[in-house]
Amino acid sequence: MSEIVNLRAARKAKAKSEEKAQAAANRVAFGRTKAEKSADVAAKTHLARALDQARREP
Repeated sequence: MSEIVNLRAARKAKAKSEEKAQAAANRVAFGRTKAEKSADVAAKTHLARALDQARREP
């Protein structure tokens, strides 16, 4: 025989695990300090400037 499963509890458990996964993704995306964000922007601008300086005119 198979085990009896409460579908309401299974739905709630699934929703809770999905919410935890979304929270983890949000922590990665939005959980950075202001210093980390500004350092990332500075690095991107530095790379863009270096690329523009190395560009050859046709």
